[in-house]
Amino acid sequence: MSTTEIDEAKLEAFMGQALTDMGAIISAPLIQIGEKLGLYKAMAHAGPLTSQEVAERSGAAERYVREWLRNQAAGGYITYDPDSDRYTLPDEHALALADEDSPFYILGVYDSIASLYADEDQLLEAFRSGRGMGWHEHDHRLFRGTERFFRPGYRGHLVSEWIPALDGVQAKLERGAKVADIGCGHGASTIILAKAFPRSNFVGFDYHGPSIESARQRAAESGVADRVRFEVASAKSYPGSYELVVSLDCLHDMGDPAGAAAHVKQSLAPDGTWMLVEPYAGDKVEDNLNPVGRIFYSVSTLVCTQASLAQEVGTALGAQAGEARLREVATRAGFTRFRRAAQTPFNLVFEVRP
Repeated sequence: MSTTEIDEAKLEAFMGQALTDMGAIISAPLIQIGEKLGLYKAMAHAGPLTSQEVAERSGAAERYVREWLRNQAAGGYITYDPDSDRYTLPDEHALALADEDSPFYILGVYDSIASLYADEDQLLEAFRSGRGMGWHEHDHRLFRGTERFFRPGYRGHLVSEWIPALDGVQAKLERGAKVADIGCGHGASTIILAKAFPRSNFVGFDYHGPSIESARQRAAESGVADRVRFEVASAKSYPGSYELVVSLDCLHDMGDPAGAAAHVKQSLAPDGTWMLVEPYAGDKVEDNLNPVGRIFYSVSTLVCTQASLAQEVGTALGAQAGEARLREVATRAGFTRFRRAAQTPFNLVFEVRP
């Protein structure tokens, strides 16, 4: 047998990366605990605190809080001063860990991550068989976690940046327009738009009944139920005619995205606009081999591709489809204008017109 030459520096670097990943994965339940028990919020803008003070401010048991704080300090989420035995949540970190209204808030995604571990047996079977796993077949935490992951970005960009980037759309919404939100989930995007444009009327459509029930409840709680309704319908069958149709982070999940795009075109008024928002991605695999691409390829493998393969056609675009493939979908559906109107580190925003 031949002897393989091992580059010890390369091996050491990889083991360092693997240990970092292992630490992140095993810390995920502690991050969830930090959110659910209000530990991050107890530390936000409070300066240096002892473990006893964090426990008292959060109502949690000090001995567990002490270990939790040490884990968080080891991971760089909080800082530790050995001279005073106190811990601090930096204000910058608090934007991501304690302020649910911040566009940088990240903790919502951990519900989704937990749901995927609960789905392990079904996901393994899908890998073996090649069959899909429908969105509705996942653990219930996926639905809430997805909404909570995307909501901060929608709140931070949808009204202030994305709508103004579309030709003439903001003026229509301010005057009063009919809007359809396809694949609305729990209705976060629909409600954000309704609050910003009180003269317009909005309909959110999703095939997942429990999500629609949650969206209706949230619309009532938000005080916009008089101008927003939510209905169970698929992307290829929803009724009505609209000046604006929005599809946020969902087209790639559909079994027949070209068919869905054709239905969008049919449902648009003659001068209507389709705002298509998809996860940020380059057209080449090598463009996406980075931290954001790693997250999106993971979600794509475990959720998005699964969902598409469980439906008719089963195109399986994947969450990293890229602009060229999305343009092709729109062109096949009969659209003649396709323009990148805006982007963030996590999203591409396209203006699509007949």
